[in-house]
Amino acid sequence: MADTDILELRRLVGDARRIVAFTGAGISTESGIADFRGPNGIYRNKMPSADFNTFIRSEDFRRESWRRRFSGTGQITQAEPNAGHIAVAALYRMKKLTYVITQNIDGLHQKAGVPDDRVIQLHGNANYAACLSCEKRYELDEVRDMFFPDETPPYCTECGGIIKTATISFGQPMPVIEMQRAEAAVLDCDLFIVLGSSLVVYPAAGFPRLAQQNGSKLVIVNNEPTDLDPYCDLVLHQPIGETMSAVID
Repeated sequence: MADTDILELRRLVGDARRIVAFTGAGISTESGIADFRGPNGIYRNKMPSADFNTFIRSEDFRRESWRRRFSGTGQITQAEPNAGHIAVAALYRMKKLTYVITQNIDGLHQKAGVPDDRVIQLHGNANYAACLSCEKRYELDEVRDMFFPDETPPYCTECGGIIKTATISFGQPMPVIEMQRAEAAVLDCDLFIVLGSSLVVYPAAGFPRLAQQNGSKLVIVNNEPTDLDPYCDLVLHQPIGETMSAVID
């Protein structure tokens, strides 16, 4: 790891007053959660099957989705924060970090100590469920009790709506409020740090350039190159946990 790059990132962090961290799947690979486009990513092996429109139309599909959810290994719900998440939480405690904008659904930033209201979850959270009609929240243990023993797809006890994990699936609209919160955070920051995102999924991938065009410094820490590398103030193709730990040490 280049000491000069670490020193430069440390300087940028030291000078910053309002840091936004934008995190993608790459920050969670060190916690054992597969990313999408890396060498061992989901897109290199199989496509995700959670299509929103099919989920809505087909009770059989919902049954199978919940069956897989409850018979799986619990990779996401059992994962623990790694050094990258802990470093981001340390930036918050240092009163440097204002928000985390994340594409991840694992909730690991909150587990690491970033308050929930400071984590903007663009793609939702897999650790609980919600009614698609009235948005009533359900813990997964509640949904499991609804589903078993006869594998009945769960419906909301308040309005009768369909219950789904609180994630954004393929074909499902992006959450308007979260996107608005993210844009406001981006326009208010003076240092925007991308951690583990390939920056190919829009509109969220447009946030780094928006931040820079608004006067923010732009840094990317990612194992593989991105299309935005040439526009950055600093790029580190290094492991996130090791890099960020060295920066805050």
